[in-house]
Formats: sequence, C-alpha cells, structure tokens
Amino acid sequence: ETPYAVSVFTDLLYVYVSVPDVADSEVSCVVMESCVLPCTFQGGTDVVIHWIQVSAGNLHVHSFYHNQDQLGHQDQRFRNRTSLFKDQISRGNASLQLTGVKVQDQGRYKCHTSVIRGNKDSFINLKVDAPVDQVDLQQVDNRITCSSEEIYPEPELTWSTSPPSNLNLQHKTTKQKTEQLLFNISSYLIPSDSDLGYSCTVSTRRNRRRATLFKSVTDSFSISGNSINVPGIILGVIGGILVIVIVAVVLVLYCRRRQGKIISCLLF
Repeated sequence: ETPYAVSVFTDLLYVYVSVPDVADSEVSCVVMESCVLPCTFQGGTDVVIHWIQVSAGNLHVHSFYHNQDQLGHQDQRFRNRTSLFKDQISRGNASLQLTGVKVQDQGRYKCHTSVIRGNKDSFINLKVDAPVDQVDLQQVDNRITCSSEEIYPEPELTWSTSPPSNLNLQHKTTKQKTEQLLFNISSYLIPSDSDLGYSCTVSTRRNRRRATLFKSVTDSFSISGNSINVPGIILGVIGGILVIVIVAVVLVLYCRRRQGKIISCLLF
C-alpha cells in the first residue's frame, strides 16, 4: 500500500508545479505616437532586464544590466526608439517606452527580469492602429468620390443615402498598401437620385468617420467631417443686408439750427 500512496502524492505534486503562466497582457498603440509596454517584478539589486520581440524571430529590443542600458545587440529597427524608467527599476518597474510606433512593431513581446531572488518572464501582445483621420468626399461631373489615407488595419468603406433608401448603390472600391504598411482606400459611385444625400463611411476596429454630400435642384452644400460649406445664397443675403446698413448710414439728416434748436430736417 505504501508505494501506491507515494505514487499518488508524486502525481499531485507534479500537477501543482505545472500551474500555467499568467495570460498575456494586451496593449494598443497608435502609429507615430509613444507607447508603454508594462512589465513589473519584485524589485531588488543586480537587476537584469531583456525585452525581446518574440513574434518577429526573437529580435533584441532593449537590455539593461550592470545598472545601465546594454544596446550592443539591439535590432536596428528599434534604434533610438526605446527607453526604460530607470528611476523606478529598483522598485520593480521594467516597463518599456517605445516611441514613433510603426506597424512592424505589432506582435508578441517577452519581458525577462532577473534578480537574486529569481527570474520572471512576462508576455505582452502589442496591437498597432492608425485610426481614420479624415474622409474626403467630392463630386466631379456625375461621379462622387470618397477617399481616406494612412489607415491600419485594413479599413472598410460603405455607402449610404440620406434619408435612407432602397437604392442599389453600385460603386467601385480600391485599396493600396504603402511602404509603411498603411492602407489608402478610395471609392466612387454615380448618383441616380439628385434629391438624396450620399454618405461615405470609413471604419476600422478603432474608429469610424463619415462624410455626407447633399444636393438639391437650386443649390448645394457639403458636409465633410466637421467642416461645412455654406450655400452661396446665404452669403448673398448677408451681403445685401450689409449694403442696406451702409446706405442707411450715408443717408443722413441735414438740419438747419437756429438759436441752438433744430427747426427743420431734410431727408435725401
């Protein structure tokens, strides 16, 4: 009976030691901005820190030991773009600051820390976004064109009408990828109803923007993003009012004074 009891204890001990690691942290960063990849450990002395981009083939991102940065093996892609919070390392902060974020920075990172008491590995998943900044909408001849540039990840573009209708909006959309791995998107359609407004929406997982072009028989105006072009007729009314005010000022009363009193006025 004793061997059987020892065997059970050994199996239980094995299961206890094999507890899985903590799940990866998720961080979202914006292209060309700064971003912090968090990493903490039990502080101490003789600290060793290694940041590795695992998903790109274990690229060396940043190293710290002997109480200073060690960048001799740093991959060229991260040169002059990484730093640690050195005044907080002794208190257990090994977080990495990454500047000028690029699409290529996206992926899984490992933060390895080592002190006298032991080692620790933490993993961070970095997602990169380039939000939709502006949607350009314009009409040339009988075609309405919508476009937006430098977006990531790959955006979606949809057309709709205002007010909503059952029209089948036939359109053609093209996408191009830049050298920076960002996306430019463009689409056009030929409107079939001049009394409707046509809206173009560009969206990604992070945000969406919409621009709408309205058109009527007598006049037109467009709303693109947050900008509005005022109709020419309104400008004409404002100009007319200003002319009336100026004329009223010019037409003054000519009065003859006698003994300090106004006795007559002539209005031209």
